[in-house]
Amino acid sequence: MPHTPSLLLALLLAAAPAAQAQTAALIAPGKALAGASQEEWSRRWWRWALSFDDDEGPIADADGSQCGAGQSGPVWFLAGSYGTARTVRRCHVPAGKTLFFPLVNTLTLEPEDQDESCTSLKRRAAALAQPQGLVLEVNGKRFRGLEAHRQATRRCFHVFSDDDTLAAGNGFYVALGPLKPGRYTLNFGGILPELSQAVTYTLTVD
Repeated sequence: MPHTPSLLLALLLAAAPAAQAQTAALIAPGKALAGASQEEWSRRWWRWALSFDDDEGPIADADGSQCGAGQSGPVWFLAGSYGTARTVRRCHVPAGKTLFFPLVNTLTLEPEDQDESCTSLKRRAAALAQPQGLVLEVNGKRFRGLEAHRQATRRCFHVFSDDDTLAAGNGFYVALGPLKPGRYTLNFGGILPELSQAVTYTLTVD
């Protein structure tokens, strides 16, 4: 049975670690990060996320031990999960980083041995990214207006370096930071028609 928005909230907030005093600023979706738009960072997020084998890397990570895999530069990616079960992770993040991650997102790929226009790929991605619920909570502070953080790729792109398959992305991404030293508990997730996720990260920033 699909998750309802209220059930997603329950999944995110139930058994969450106690809130800490530290908080993090939510960056407006139209503001650039390190000289690139957040729409561009959404493409970079997909290339990072899909650079690992399906059963390895940050998305498949059950506890946060892969949190630092493939990270570089001033922006630090967080991952969602492959399944709908609530995922709980812990990891260290260097101070001064800006977090960038999807509450929930989707990607459409050009079919094998079949051409599909970029316009069609973007249309399919947009149809899949219709939110029924979005959640972001940082150290007990709940954020509103998350629908404004939708990032749709304006042009199609190549996700994999070893083939020419085109892709289009669409989803709801947030940027937080730059992070000051401290401890942060993030609860986030969302529901789209064909998928949902609920994730908790406890970050130690130093």
